[in-house]
Amino acid sequence: MSIQTVNPFTNTLVQSFDEISDTDLDNLVAQSDKEFQSWKKTSYEHRGELLYKVAHLLREKKSELAKIITLEMGKLIAQAEGEIELSAKIFEYYAKHAVSFMADKYLNPEFGKAYYKHSPLGTILGVEPWNFPFYQVARFAAPNIMIGNTVVIKHASLVPQCGIAIEKIFAQAGAPKGVYTNLLISGKRASQLVADVRIKGVSLTGSEAAGSSIAEQAGKYIKKSVLELGGSDAFIILEDADIDKTVDWAIVGRINNNGECCVASKRFIAVESIAAEFLEKFKQKMSDLVIGDPMDSKTQLGPLSSEDAAVNIIDQIKRAVDSGAKIELGGTRSDRIGAFVEPTILTNIDSHNPIFHEEIFGPVASFYVVKDEQEAIKLANDSPYGLGCSIFSSNIERAKSIAEDIDVGMVFINHPTWTQEDLPFGGTKNSGYGRELSELGIQEFVNRKLIRISDLSDPF
Repeated sequence: MSIQTVNPFTNTLVQSFDEISDTDLDNLVAQSDKEFQSWKKTSYEHRGELLYKVAHLLREKKSELAKIITLEMGKLIAQAEGEIELSAKIFEYYAKHAVSFMADKYLNPEFGKAYYKHSPLGTILGVEPWNFPFYQVARFAAPNIMIGNTVVIKHASLVPQCGIAIEKIFAQAGAPKGVYTNLLISGKRASQLVADVRIKGVSLTGSEAAGSSIAEQAGKYIKKSVLELGGSDAFIILEDADIDKTVDWAIVGRINNNGECCVASKRFIAVESIAAEFLEKFKQKMSDLVIGDPMDSKTQLGPLSSEDAAVNIIDQIKRAVDSGAKIELGGTRSDRIGAFVEPTILTNIDSHNPIFHEEIFGPVASFYVVKDEQEAIKLANDSPYGLGCSIFSSNIERAKSIAEDIDVGMVFINHPTWTQEDLPFGGTKNSGYGRELSELGIQEFVNRKLIRISDLSDPF
């Protein structure tokens, strides 16, 4: 069975789940479509009460929910608890701000009066990844439910218990059946579901291949889509950066979530005058990481999400070395049971190396040395991805100027690319399109309906 909980710390199967039948899938989509007709007529206050209850339940059950995350995909337990807290904040954020975000917008036409209203579209399909199994759902579901849309979720096959737990939270919070629906189906069936006339839009966070499939279907059936497809974020270190503090942030940027993060810092680009110092200190801190059980609070680096993920990264490292890359640290599987890969640093990577344009989804850092900031900008932009970038410098105005030349959706100065409920999240190029979170995140799946009022004497 493809929908399974496999503990990556031990590589043991915990539980398998059957996909729902075509009949059950049809009934669930029908239920969501039917509920939309009622849900869209409810008040923002009523919808907000639901989201506040969801946030409360998330916090109340934080410990048990975090353990499910860690069991299914290997996230460090403290980070799993942090994910639950962030998810609760997102639900609260949209419950609090939706009224102002969705307020009528008055215009100033030459004749008459005009304004536009924000109206919900219907049932929206969310296809969600395994690496942040609660947060990714929250940033999709919270704004859509507050708009008045209903949502159906195809969660990643690695984290079925997380998907089921979220649906139970909504039920316990009093959500009518059909407002939030979890679908135990394959990715292929999710793509096919986009064709259903009852589905009015689709949002996916995942791989380029999955995004391409979803976008193809959405385009074919003329439906709005939002895609977040990963990245290969540059981490630029200028000669005026505080090296010790920058190294500390580099560890966070690369190793957070065991390195399995779309906005993880993956390509470290240092100007030559400070490159050796940075690499030496970065290498030491990477080598000092405590590897082990993600349920143990002392662990700093846990397993990858699956054995397949670990095998794939080792293959990427091998191909990189075969093409001339040098292993400065790690490069192998850890000598233990589970989906572990040693913290790794690769250098001597040129544009002909296959990993130059690939995303490495794990604890592997690519390190580059450049002459100056112009070379750093050129190298940072030389990627098919355009999600995020970090710039470390003591000169904020200089960093801001560089940020304007970086072709990504998000630039963070003196901090790794990250996320919070009131900042827009999304990218460009092969990293996808559309935005989630902040006010922009609630504007994606709405109809901006123009209402024009004219006097009978106004010209045609």
